Amino acid sequence: MNIDYTAIIKKAWEGYGDIRSIKKVTNISVEVSTNAVYKIDLDDRNILFAKLSYFGMHEAFSNDHVIINALSNNLGLPFDGFLARSLMKGRSLYIYRYKDADVDASLVFYLPVKINKRPPRRLDETQIVKLARSIAHFHLCCNQIRKTLPESNKDIFDDIRHLKRDLSDGHSHFSHNSNLVKEQISIFLSRCDDLHYRAFNKIPVFLDWNIGNFSVSENFALFSRWDYDWFRVDSRILDFYFLARVVSNIGDQTVFHYNFDILKEDRFLLFLKNYHEVFPLDPNELHFIKEGYRFFILNYVVREGRRFFHDDYSYKLQSESYQFLPHLDDQLDTNIYLKKLNL
Repeated sequence: MNIDYTAIIKKAWEGYGDIRSIKKVTNISVEVSTNAVYKIDLDDRNILFAKLSYFGMHEAFSNDHVIINALSNNLGLPFDGFLARSLMKGRSLYIYRYKDADVDASLVFYLPVKINKRPPRRLDETQIVKLARSIAHFHLCCNQIRKTLPESNKDIFDDIRHLKRDLSDGHSHFSHNSNLVKEQISIFLSRCDDLHYRAFNKIPVFLDWNIGNFSVSENFALFSRWDYDWFRVDSRILDFYFLARVVSNIGDQTVFHYNFDILKEDRFLLFLKNYHEVFPLDPNELHFIKEGYRFFILNYVVREGRRFFHDDYSYKLQSESYQFLPHLDDQLDTNIYLKKLNL
């Protein structure tokens, strides 16, 4: 799909009403994603960023960003400047929608956020300990203010219902794997019941903790965060798969895979131990780490992969997922987490 993002950005800026003019628009998008991020140079030498998405529904995009903006304003020290803030128009968040016969796109403008140090591609154990404790403090802060935020209009079961609907509609991208997907959905829903998932506290989670999405301080505490593609209000456990990727032995890779071996690494167990010392995890949450991975694969790779990733990545990731999922229950024993934390 050939979309003139620059023209949409200029229309959105005109609708915003700022008297400054756009001098330059630069594409800084990550090439694996269908979402677009642009740096905007204004005529007074200030800069902004525009996040433009035709992934998902406008209502969901709007709801997510309203919650994120409230979160950014409500977080206390040391996270008061952690999230990039969006532009307001009057008392409301300014969210622009562009719709024609070919595209339905949503856009939000961000103010720049200060960036300190980018995490290295492979963390050492000292850095893992510090990051674990900082993430735990961030989750704790989000948990404390969760009731002050706007209501989220989606939950984990909505996504599973959408996946089941796609299966019943016979979508071709499931190929010959529809029975496998149905089986994994059944296992996931059963485990949610067994682990009393509905009783878990639901807090803002960002899921994609790729090292390109956040910066840290000299002491390796969280400093700033941007890119909110997979934001949702749900169990903190949904953050843990990507955090396992951050601390994995292989580190950040240009060519990546969504396998689950990293959830068994000693480095991830070290992360959990130090996280737990700050914001304790209960046994059901620890067992849900496996289900957080299962949900990520089912929803973000199997169901949404072709709408979020470019074609070459989505095909590869989906094909691999159909190989990983059948071995998940046999090869990942979540009792290792309880043993590590003496629970």
